[in-house]
Amino acid sequence: MIKLIGRSPTALNIRWISKVQSTWKLLGISPLGLTMLFIIGIAPLFIKNEYILRLMVVSLMFATQAMAFDLTIGFINVVNFGFAAFIGLGAYTSALLAINLGVSPWIGLILGMLVAGFVGFLLGILTLRLRGIYAAIMAWFVGLALMSLVTVNVDITRGPLGLVVPLFFDSAGQIRYFYIIFPIMLGTLIVLRLLTRSHIGLAFRALGGNIDAARASGINPVKYLVMNWTIACSIAGLVGVFYAHFFGILTPAVMHTKSTVEILAIAYIGGRGTLWGGLLSSFLVIPIFEYLRDLLAYRWIIYGLFLIITMVFYPGGLVGVVHLIGNLIKRLYTRLTKKS
Repeated sequence: MIKLIGRSPTALNIRWISKVQSTWKLLGISPLGLTMLFIIGIAPLFIKNEYILRLMVVSLMFATQAMAFDLTIGFINVVNFGFAAFIGLGAYTSALLAINLGVSPWIGLILGMLVAGFVGFLLGILTLRLRGIYAAIMAWFVGLALMSLVTVNVDITRGPLGLVVPLFFDSAGQIRYFYIIFPIMLGTLIVLRLLTRSHIGLAFRALGGNIDAARASGINPVKYLVMNWTIACSIAGLVGVFYAHFFGILTPAVMHTKSTVEILAIAYIGGRGTLWGGLLSSFLVIPIFEYLRDLLAYRWIIYGLFLIITMVFYPGGLVGVVHLIGNLIKRLYTRLTKKS
């Protein structure tokens, strides 16, 4: 009865729904994944326990780090063993600016990301001309060098004593921090999904598969490898700024290789080359370790066992398990439908 620009409301609704579906198809996020993100996003509105909210914030922080790490290891097949150093670089950049110059932590989010990205760009130019284990070792040495610089420059960073960093908010409520890190995680996921599903992502995968074949097909290895590395380091710096102004205490330990190994484990357990697998694994692994506090001395052994089990029995990680369960449900539904 009522028409708008020659189209009925029903036709407009169908067109709008199809556009939404095509957008999510481009992002590669399934209805189940979208539902999970929605539930996580609104959960703090109903959860009043500050401890659980803090646990969710930490899980989202690790999830974002795992996504950035997976961009490198899962697509161009290079292990950035210096990844934690870029988290620390972003954290110390914002912390020192806030303490010495009174720069707002909100501005620090941008500055920390830019500094980490710039240093990552320089390191990428030097490192990514190497191949395989040599690139990983070079990144590891640079990470150790950055941690040593922070440790020995006591006059600036207070070394092992650490810095007391201004927080984002004066109040201790966790819900505010959740709604800082959740958009950061969501934005990281969307940007990386769009990037990896574009022609740039195809170049990343080609280089990760066979760099010589990719070069022969006309792909500039240095250009795309450095681009990938720079983006990952920028995200690490961004999360590092959040880390500094969330916990309020910053020491060189944040840049230790152990932190990189922890992020590597979460990325692998979630599913290498999946990006959002880091979100699944972080919400599984972080609460488990928090619950088993008495076993923290054995956390690296437990991480090792998780990695072995994942690589041997479930190479696709948690994402692979979810897909397997989904396929089984579809087959069961199809059989029941045929019988009826």
